[in-house]
Amino acid sequence: MESLGFIEWCLEHLNYWTITLLMAIESSFIPFPSEVVVPPAAYKAAATGELNVWLVVVFATLGALIGAFINYFLALWLGKPIVYKFANSRLGHMCLLDEQKVVKAEQFFVRYGVAATLVGRLVPAVRQLISIPAGLARMNIAKFALYTAIGAGLWNGVLAALGYYLEAVVPEEQLVATVTKYSHEIGYGIVAVVVVALAFIIYKGVKKD
Repeated sequence: MESLGFIEWCLEHLNYWTITLLMAIESSFIPFPSEVVVPPAAYKAAATGELNVWLVVVFATLGALIGAFINYFLALWLGKPIVYKFANSRLGHMCLLDEQKVVKAEQFFVRYGVAATLVGRLVPAVRQLISIPAGLARMNIAKFALYTAIGAGLWNGVLAALGYYLEAVVPEEQLVATVTKYSHEIGYGIVAVVVVALAFIIYKGVKKD
């Protein structure tokens, strides 16, 4: 698989542009774990100083936003029947996509509304696909970009912090496994805080009315 070889090459040559490219791929229709991109880049920033950890987060978030826009506009232009047909196709399965995953992302979007594009960025298995129901629902593009950038920025910040901190305590070959072990729990913790904050804001707004 030439595409896998290209991704492996990018992972072995991490810089701001390969980080952006990999995160765009990760956030679009060829999902793979962001844990294999951002933490190693932050680890490299701490170990060698060749990268700046803050810029790692910025470029990772930019890449995630680009990938999210790809999914958003594909869903917007193609429509629900073609999106589901693609999800059930052989090519869709090669991209690790299926109808159940799209349905799960749609249900998440319906449950949380436009805020799902923010919260969904912190939830495994929903993160890469939440842009599809946003596109199908023709969500306001400015709100979509804002919430996606905030959610992706939070998640990338968590991964970068883990990678940067673990440089001092974990050998590089154990980094991805260690990050994967703790990142999901941290992500769910952030989701809980965000949901509570949104509920409080909504409650205050209703109370004023």
